Amino acid sequence: MDQAISKKQDNNMRKVALTALAGTSIEWYDFFLYAAAAALIFPKAFFPETDPTIALLLSFSSFAVGFLARPLGGIIFGHFGDKIGRKKTLIIALMLMGISSTLIGLLPTYGIIGITAPILLTLLRFAQGLAIGGQWGGAMLLVTESAPSNQRGYYGAFAQAGAFIGVILANLALIITSASVSEEFFYTWGWRIPFLASVVLILISMYIQLNLEDTNAFKELVSKKELLKEKVIQRSPIIEAVSKYPKRIILAAGAFLSVQVTFYILIAFMLNYGVESTNMSKDDMLSAVLIGSAIAVLLQFVFSSYSDKHGRKGIFMLGAILTGIWAFAIFPLVDTGNYWLIVLSITMGLTFLAMMYGPQAAFFTELFSTEVRYSGATLGYQFGAILGGAFAPIIAVMLWKNFGIFWVSIYIACAALLTLVSVMALTETYKSDLNKSD
Repeated sequence: MDQAISKKQDNNMRKVALTALAGTSIEWYDFFLYAAAAALIFPKAFFPETDPTIALLLSFSSFAVGFLARPLGGIIFGHFGDKIGRKKTLIIALMLMGISSTLIGLLPTYGIIGITAPILLTLLRFAQGLAIGGQWGGAMLLVTESAPSNQRGYYGAFAQAGAFIGVILANLALIITSASVSEEFFYTWGWRIPFLASVVLILISMYIQLNLEDTNAFKELVSKKELLKEKVIQRSPIIEAVSKYPKRIILAAGAFLSVQVTFYILIAFMLNYGVESTNMSKDDMLSAVLIGSAIAVLLQFVFSSYSDKHGRKGIFMLGAILTGIWAFAIFPLVDTGNYWLIVLSITMGLTFLAMMYGPQAAFFTELFSTEVRYSGATLGYQFGAILGGAFAPIIAVMLWKNFGIFWVSIYIACAALLTLVSVMALTETYKSDLNKSD
């Protein structure tokens, strides 16, 4: 009997983990598809009337708008995620991303509707940012709050893996589309096809609605509130989280800084840098990022499982240290113009990031109590994203053009140092009880 119950629990956990993986993969696919398009397509399609460097900066600026929206999305979805549940907010976030990304695929370019085109593009990017701001907390908590206490890192990595798989899917979509049509057609209409594929997110949202339940931790919280008959007036979960955990939110944002800075330099800035400085083709650069992401997504599960046994902080700090060191090898390897050395450069960079990003879902989950967990974890994550990822490609372009590529390496190393200091200041969490208030 016990064995049958255990088998059913394992099957349910796998279903939750794989569903979260599917949802986050397509969600991040949409978000990263924009990153690749901002580097390769949008400067010509939406900002054609300016100098190429200015067009690239404007394109990356529209990319940054998504990050500016992420904390707002985190606040909105965090509030409702702690109030009405993880599942419902995740469904809304997935729907919002699916609709906004599909509309980008239908958007007329500058040549057709003029200045209205980049304005609408930026508004849709803002909607993407709202969606990703809410999605991460919902998917991450749906998995980690459902997982056995000694496997939170491993199962949390399913939600995290969606980021790397999203990069793979986005790059594959652009490579396949580019190879299937002429270059002229690709830059006029072909690039729209990967965006239109985002309608899949709507189907995944429907599946989650019909087949998954909310987490036990949240259901237990609801039961406690009903038992107490809500005798005290509760503040907004966001206000409660900021009031109760201000230091942890700030340090969590700092812990995420290196991941965001380095990640977006490797998957977005690197596409343009490789094509312009080494004369590599866009497909070569896209495939190099694809290979690095595929290796990192597998290793992420190894690092996350390690954190279940030995703690989150050690592997996280090691990733920050190695990222800071590797920063000075990345661009010399790319500058050789050798494809496989470029693959090595990107792969090792993403591997060191996986040491941090893999265990991060469990780490951030364990930092906050149930009643404000969605809000607290999301605020830390999204403020780290806006500080690190929003302007990373823009800063990298400006440093490269004005001072040389070596200063981009210094930028990556400084972000790694700040992450190292932040993680050192946080407490170890891997043995914590998620149902215990502190």
